[in-house]
Amino acid sequence: MIHQYRLNGYNIVLDTFSGSVHVVDDMSYDAIALLDAGKPREEVRRTLSANIDRYNSLIPAGEERYTEGDPEQILREIEELTKAGKLFSKDIYEPKAFDFKKRSTVVKALCLHVAHTCNLNCSYCFAAQGKFHGKAGLMSFETGKRALDFLVENSGTRHNLEVDFFGGEPLMNFDVCKQLVAYARSIEKEHDKHFRFTLTTNGIGITDEVIEWANRECYNVVLSLDGRKEVNDRFRKDINGKGSYDTIVPKFQKLVKARGGKNYYMRGTFTHYNPDFTKDLFHMADDLGFTQLSMEPVVAKPGDPAALTKEDLEVVFQQYEILAKDMIRREKEGHPITFYHYMIDLTGGPCVYKRISGCGSGTEYMAVTPWGDLYPCHQFVGDESYRLGDIWHGVTNTALRDEFKLCNVYARPDCRDCWAKLYCSGGCAANAYHAAGDIHGVYRDGCEVFRKRIECALMIKAAERNM
Repeated sequence: MIHQYRLNGYNIVLDTFSGSVHVVDDMSYDAIALLDAGKPREEVRRTLSANIDRYNSLIPAGEERYTEGDPEQILREIEELTKAGKLFSKDIYEPKAFDFKKRSTVVKALCLHVAHTCNLNCSYCFAAQGKFHGKAGLMSFETGKRALDFLVENSGTRHNLEVDFFGGEPLMNFDVCKQLVAYARSIEKEHDKHFRFTLTTNGIGITDEVIEWANRECYNVVLSLDGRKEVNDRFRKDINGKGSYDTIVPKFQKLVKARGGKNYYMRGTFTHYNPDFTKDLFHMADDLGFTQLSMEPVVAKPGDPAALTKEDLEVVFQQYEILAKDMIRREKEGHPITFYHYMIDLTGGPCVYKRISGCGSGTEYMAVTPWGDLYPCHQFVGDESYRLGDIWHGVTNTALRDEFKLCNVYARPDCRDCWAKLYCSGGCAANAYHAAGDIHGVYRDGCEVFRKRIECALMIKAAERNM
């Protein structure tokens, strides 16, 4: 499967199944397109030869022109790449998409909902202001301790275990977070495990103690800020209706400075009111000094005032291109920024299993409520039909777990002809469920956004080779 596109002056050709990315000239770009369309080799050669004058007219003055022998030479190079498995490669992944129901899995990560309550009242919150459409509550140390024991018991021989302190707002249960980390550290050596903790916070509860603890114990911190003051404060308000920007920004800056500007993400949400989200990213980078950035589209039901419209999506796609081009400029000038969704590894990358199955929700990764219930991930919490079991009895709804084991890119008919399927692994099961009513479906608007991000990420890689 071949995907071709032009962006920022680059002719980019992606060979889906090998993962090879080619930056080519205009004649090669057209030759690959014609061959991909099934045109015979000789017909392609004649077509290229007939258009040499047109191709030469596109070449800037002073640069080398095409000659009569170039069409044949280009076709030979394409044939060599094809033989090497770097163009028109076969799908080696589908045969490996065996019955994942039979595949042995271990639990490697937990999202600990230490607080189903929040000190902000964000109206777009998918978690219903931290309560996940249920009752408010805080996780006890005993429940959290049992969750960590459950993780160890079900992690097999895996050494590194991931735990995210999540909510609601986890810092509303900070003492328990501290106790749980201390307990985890106390059992690491005995079980040959290493816990890597992440804290996701809205920033209201950050203190000097929190900063010292987070920078010592948390492998990563995720800090919620939507960008410009007027954008952030439109939705991210406290229970009295006061915006959070002035309170949280100084705290975030102090925390990031204390951890040396590393291992954090500013995580924003853009909505119908700011599809021009690059202005918010650039504000965070240029005005506030943050360089590790992430920005997600809002999760909202159709008709919600915050929900993105089709018209918004066109603006959003333009924003991704603006961001990519600006990141290239910053890299050249020596002050780069990182955008989470443009991080892509073309030499290593995920293993075959991860390319097919994705995040592992419901099998390798689970969410734990304050009361110890297990769900496939945080976006399913509160939906009783997606309760897997609990941390005392383990996964008792094995049929649901098996359904998630089979939730891979080849189980989604809508993904069959998508060139990006081995980058998204079929996409988010929760988004598919909420958009299509089926974890094996797709969230179509999300697919469009994802494909655009991958195109931009690949273009950045192309530009890096010319720096």
